[in-house]
Amino acid sequence: MYKILLGLHSGVRYIVIILFVLALIMAITGLFGRKPYSEANRKVNLFAMISAHTQMLIGLILYFFSPKVLLSDMGAAMKDTVLRYWTVEHMVMMIFAVILITVGHSRSKKAADAFNKHRAIALFYGLALLVILLAIYQSGRPIFGSSM
Repeated sequence: MYKILLGLHSGVRYIVIILFVLALIMAITGLFGRKPYSEANRKVNLFAMISAHTQMLIGLILYFFSPKVLLSDMGAAMKDTVLRYWTVEHMVMMIFAVILITVGHSRSKKAADAFNKHRAIALFYGLALLVILLAIYQSGRPIFGSSM
């Protein structure tokens, strides 16, 4: 079960990264090009958010199957850098990224004009993508390349 979940979690990250890069490019070009906020923008932003939430759910399930997560002895987990990363740091960073994504999407929906919609996505999705890439980098896994 662990290997299946890990493979799924590692594979879905590419979908998440691609959708967020696309959403970010569309938001930045819309922001600086003073373009209208289109249905394509809305859909890409929504699918990016859905992919991140799906990835988080897979990760939370994986969290309870992973041999790298030590919930029974948090003191020992905090003393070991690898266990601490997988038990606490990775999860906290990713939940923070999903919060940024959700807030950005919500602000974009509530914004009255295209400029503010693009700005909300560019800011919040950009920060979230930065947190996600940093968390993947800290894990020691390549961002692009072999997943296991």
